[in-house]
Amino acid sequence: MLKKRITISLGVLLSCLLTIPAFSQGQGITLNKIIAKVDNYYVLKSDLERTYQDYVAQNQTPPAKCQLLESLVIQKMMLAKSEIDSVFVDDKLVDNQLDSRMSYMIQQFGSEKNIVEAYGKSLEMLKSELRQQVKEQMTIQKMQSTITEKIKVTPNDVRKFFNAIPKDSLPYMPAEVEVGHIVRFAKITKEQKDELRKRLLDLKERVQKGEDFAKLAKEFSEDVGSAQNGGDLGYAKRGAMVAPFEGAALKLKPGEMSDIVETEFGLHLIQLVETRGAEYHARHILLRPDYNRLDLTDPTSFLDSLRTLIVADSLTFAKAAKLHSEDKGTSDAGGLIRDPESGSSMMPMDGSMDYSLFMMLDSMKVGSVTVPMPYRTEDGKSAMRILYFKNKVPPHTADFKTDFEKLQNIVMANKKNRAIDDWFRKSVGDVYITVDPEYNSCRIFGTSQESAASSGGN
Repeated sequence: MLKKRITISLGVLLSCLLTIPAFSQGQGITLNKIIAKVDNYYVLKSDLERTYQDYVAQNQTPPAKCQLLESLVIQKMMLAKSEIDSVFVDDKLVDNQLDSRMSYMIQQFGSEKNIVEAYGKSLEMLKSELRQQVKEQMTIQKMQSTITEKIKVTPNDVRKFFNAIPKDSLPYMPAEVEVGHIVRFAKITKEQKDELRKRLLDLKERVQKGEDFAKLAKEFSEDVGSAQNGGDLGYAKRGAMVAPFEGAALKLKPGEMSDIVETEFGLHLIQLVETRGAEYHARHILLRPDYNRLDLTDPTSFLDSLRTLIVADSLTFAKAAKLHSEDKGTSDAGGLIRDPESGSSMMPMDGSMDYSLFMMLDSMKVGSVTVPMPYRTEDGKSAMRILYFKNKVPPHTADFKTDFEKLQNIVMANKKNRAIDDWFRKSVGDVYITVDPEYNSCRIFGTSQESAASSGGN
């Protein structure tokens, strides 16, 4: 069935989009044979093999290669249709996502030098390759959003779905927990701050003596996203940058440099390039503290005092998190940690959970708050945090009231799959699809390779 096959492929497609795009490493096998074409977009055999190996590397059972190929063809079809339908992604959004991915890669590899050695390519070349992949991924995601943006789910939809499930076939739900945390970051020591200030002042003096700011930024700035462009941040609207940075930049005249500016990202030396109406163009050199040498004394003491108030019922955990947690992603929600896939505050207590968190909760009682504990954020920052075990739902057979949010997500996913199914049926004739004869047995879109190829362009 076409509908069933496309639904499976969408699951594969989404899993591919959530991973960081891979580069071809110097020692890898090069398989550049074109195995499918959708208008001017190509699927290479290396794309298929890499996608398959990504599942293996993550200890997941890979889908059949025909399903993987179909998902890759679907991606290319969305790209081709985005051009026809004028669905584009803003370049600034692409650049922001690119900077984020590059920063994550540097954290994973330990340094820029390690990345260059691993792939045998310069950072400029890698970034260029990654940018195209990021842009394509964001375009595909925007196409999916465009197709499904008007879909709504009502409580009645959820009830009908639940009532249609035979009572003896209701799924068994794993244990779930609701956990909050309050985070306080380690503070840079006076010694470290003085060291970074001295280095930036030395760089400022070198510029004042005639050296090029951009060249020094490229060599010394630890903001990877802008360093490759000489520290250039491009034009920014007022309010786009953090307040200390923007305040310092707007006090400058074109060509002038700021004093040392401290923000949550580190210490900056800023040079204003020019202003244009409500926008300004600046570049900077950023130096960050060594997160392994930061002082955890103050955050530990602060959280310990905060915990005392919470345990004594003098302050609720949610209010304490909103007022004092430095984790911006959770503070507004009263410190509640959300499941990265579902977005729900209820998280399955199983193998998908961080192991250290799982072990901690396994020994805690609902309602309890831990003492301050060391914590390392996803971007590598050192911190301390206290955990609050708010709620636990034991394993159970699916229930309409208890599992309403999950059931709602399933109904929404089903509706989106049907919408995209309809979109494929209507759009397949708008593009020209060919698949290499080697994959004749793969019935792309539920058809043989020959009929799939002939359907395009008619």
